[in-house]
Amino acid sequence: MVNKTNEQFDIIMQKCRSVFLSKAKDYGTSWRIFRLPSITDQIFIKAKRIRTIDETGVNKVGEDAESEYMGIVNYCIMALIQMNLRKDAPEDLDMDELTCIYDNTVAETKSLMQAKNHDYGEAWRDMRLTSFSDMLLVRLKRIKQIESNKGQTSVSEGIDANYQDMINYAIFALIKLHEANETSS
Repeated sequence: MVNKTNEQFDIIMQKCRSVFLSKAKDYGTSWRIFRLPSITDQIFIKAKRIRTIDETGVNKVGEDAESEYMGIVNYCIMALIQMNLRKDAPEDLDMDELTCIYDNTVAETKSLMQAKNHDYGEAWRDMRLTSFSDMLLVRLKRIKQIESNKGQTSVSEGIDANYQDMINYAIFALIKLHEANETSS
């Protein structure tokens, strides 16, 4: 099952990467203007929308949960990139450099997913789909608290680990959505 998860992760990340790089061609790296709390708030908006639709069953905008989860993945990657770039890095990043940074960020996050997935025995596969938006909202609340503490934690993981966890939860949700669509077809 672990190999299947790795393959599914890669397929979904290819879709997220394609959207990210297409938007970078359209908009450049305008998102570099965001401060981390603003990126956190963008992720919050998407996670809150998923939860609201889950609870009400009403989707007035029309974009589905899949696009919102993919947006969460890409915003988390933006946040990790922002955290890891030098303070004097230019706002406008070259597409080749951006692609390389994106791919390295994904590789680090996948490595974390593989380690945790091993230790937790793929427990996410037995979770309800609605729990993933809750998990994301919890991680967002943690990040906001750490941001309020000026990045300091005493015993907890830092902001970067929470962004990586959110990427992985969003990907797990996307896997479950795809599997549900395959079953209903």
